Amino acid sequence: MKPNMGTLDRSIRAVAGIVLIALWPLGLLQGTPGIVAVVVGIVLLVTVLLRWCPPYDLLGINTGARKD
Repeated sequence: MKPNMGTLDRSIRAVAGIVLIALWPLGLLQGTPGIVAVVVGIVLLVTVLLRWCPPYDLLGINTGARKD
């Protein structure tokens, strides 16, 4: 698992993950949509921590700095 995410990509995912997770306890999303939002938020935060996105890897995308 080589890192394939840049700083901007990670920042956007972190904010989106936190927002999605916060929607459920704030009562803005409840039931199944709330649970789905929390799961997606957790997945986003895990990819931020790992600096690796499986779909990016499959598609050959790398938003990180390139080392020559």
